[in-house]
This record gives sequence, structure tokens and C-alpha cells, in this order.
Amino acid sequence: MNGIRRIVLDILKPHEPKITEMALKLTSLPNIDGVNITVYEIDKETENVKVTIEGSNLDFDEIQEIVETLGGTIQRIIEEVRTPQDRH
Repeated sequence: MNGIRRIVLDILKPHEPKITEMALKLTSLPNIDGVNITVYEIDKETENVKVTIEGSNLDFDEIQEIVETLGGTIQRIIEEVRTPQDRH
């Protein structure tokens, strides 16, 4: 059984740490093959980011723990998986 293979999250996070640090922390988890983070809204103190995580047997609780450790909050799970890099 492969479990969860892709998860797309809408996350509210402070400006620090940077999205590169969030990506590195997430990719350090087992079974994660890749992470794509897109900033789609910035205000004075926070950023709204769309995080797409791909792998096999992803553990949502571990992902949520890293996000929260970095000061972020998962607003919702997004069903749509297209990213700005997808061009069709």
C-alpha cells in the first residue's frame, strides 16, 4: 500500500523562516520526493503559501508538526494540484 502520494496545503506563515528553510525541513522527512512552495499573498507580517508535497506514504501529522514548528498554520487542504509551473 502506497498511502498518501500527494498533498497540497494552503499555509499561513510568518516571513521568517524563509520558504527555502520550510522546503528543506519538509524534504528531510522520510518518503518525501519533492516539495513545491508558491507564495501567493504577502502582507505586513505573514505570507500565504501553497505547498505541494509528493512522495509515498506521506505522514500528514509529521508534515503538520514541521509547519507548526516553523510558525505556520495549515489553513486547508487543497484538492487542486496545479502549480504556476504547470503550463498546459
